[in-house]
Amino acid sequence: MPKYVVEQEVPGAGKLSPAELAAISQESCSVLRDLGPRIQWVESFVTPDKIYCIYIAPDEGMIREHARRGGFPANRIFQVVTEIGPVTAEACEPPDPAQDEHDIAKEAGVY
Repeated sequence: MPKYVVEQEVPGAGKLSPAELAAISQESCSVLRDLGPRIQWVESFVTPDKIYCIYIAPDEGMIREHARRGGFPANRIFQVVTEIGPVTAEACEPPDPAQDEHDIAKEAGVY
């Protein structure tokens, strides 16, 4: 199922109290329960004036419906094309020749 990044413009988001963030989270979870298992909120990142949310959903329309029902902004929605991280860098490193050398005599049981 596709993964999305949702940009929410929320002036002063970084100054929201833990209680305010909890209330937003509770409202989101309530709407998600009503929408059913096809949409999943993975996590969110709060910056000074925006919140970036990660969702798994069948399409952008379901994310917009979640935002509409919850009264949340969904200013921009991006479908994730691919994911990268530290492991991605390791997959592209050239092999270490020292680790790939084989002692043919040892493998053959000569010593």
